Amino acid sequence: QVPLVESGGGLVQPGGSLRLSCAASGRTFNGYAMGWFRQAPGKEREFVATINRGGSSVYYADSVKGRFTISRDNAKTTVYLQMNNLKPEDTAVYYCAASKYSSAGPRRTDFASWGQGTQVTVSS
Repeated sequence: QVPLVESGGGLVQPGGSLRLSCAASGRTFNGYAMGWFRQAPGKEREFVATINRGGSSVYYADSVKGRFTISRDNAKTTVYLQMNNLKPEDTAVYYCAASKYSSAGPRRTDFASWGQGTQVTVSS
């Protein structure tokens, strides 16, 4: 288990931007992939983005491709999710996750540790 703490959520108008951060501690941060997932009310948790351990490979859900950017700073043991052109349908609790592997795709079962989540609300 890797302790993960998300921050940066909030209320934003449609078309606005937010940057989420997830600070990790414990295990060697640069040894595993990281991901972001989200869960809207009444819906299952869904994949948003992943990044491999070195940051050289990223993967996005089609719904956020071109608007969201995942990145990581291994020196700061932090992963980020830059969200631009936000839409009301992006409203959800966003969760950071640490993978069991050096690279990971969209499967939730590839991830062993989860943060507590941060709320993102897109509304006018």
